[in-house]
Amino acid sequence: MQDRTRTRNIYLIPYMLWIVLFVIAPIVLIFYYSLLNIDGAWSFENYKRFLSPIYLDMTLRSFWYAFLITGFSLLIAYPTAYLLTNTKHKQLWLLLIILPSWINLLLKVYAFIGILALHGPINSFLEAIGIGARQILFTDFSFIFVAVYIFIPYMILPIFNALEELNPSLVAASRDLGASPWVTFRRVIFPLTLSGVKAGCRAVFIPALSLFMITRLIAGNRVITLGTAIEQHFLVTQDWGMGSTIAVFLVIAMGLTMILTETGKKVS
Repeated sequence: MQDRTRTRNIYLIPYMLWIVLFVIAPIVLIFYYSLLNIDGAWSFENYKRFLSPIYLDMTLRSFWYAFLITGFSLLIAYPTAYLLTNTKHKQLWLLLIILPSWINLLLKVYAFIGILALHGPINSFLEAIGIGARQILFTDFSFIFVAVYIFIPYMILPIFNALEELNPSLVAASRDLGASPWVTFRRVIFPLTLSGVKAGCRAVFIPALSLFMITRLIAGNRVITLGTAIEQHFLVTQDWGMGSTIAVFLVIAMGLTMILTETGKKVS
């Protein structure tokens, strides 16, 4: 028994080293830099600045956009995953949905710049039907649309897995007892697949909080989020302390999101 425990502990060493080097150490460094002002002196000035109306408004907008992206992703992903579970060759269709996530993010963003541009195919179609060209790129709509497209596979996959694990006899029993399809979905299917919904929401909401590439290229910096502010402070203003302070609050927000959703899972 002791030999087995010793062997298991040996196998844990690479994993623990990975966690320390690439998870704990970066967080410690971020917290360390957040306590340094732009001159490199120890100070809580960055935290005071973060509590100013400008950064608080930016935080609220970041959460609002993350909620919108997560909500629209869920509205599209759940019916899609439900249809997939009742479709022939569902694994093939699932692969086709996940396949775009293997393409480099920057390539996808530049592809959408061409699609949504003033002389792109969408505006060409609008002109052909008599509506006329519209400014689609560099708007809130284009930002949310592209973000939902990018994140939607990460919402579909956990919901699809939860629906696949659902016992079909429970759905059949609900219908045998006279429940309508809507009641069956609301009282049986959705509650039993809630774990997949929570996992998908975590997979979308957490990275959506820290978006910066899409806001710069698709929204044209008209949408300013915490991720954009971090990029600006690290690469433009060279104020690493303020950028690290924003990152600290993002880490805390992401940790609270995971704790709250896990707690809800245990309670349910």
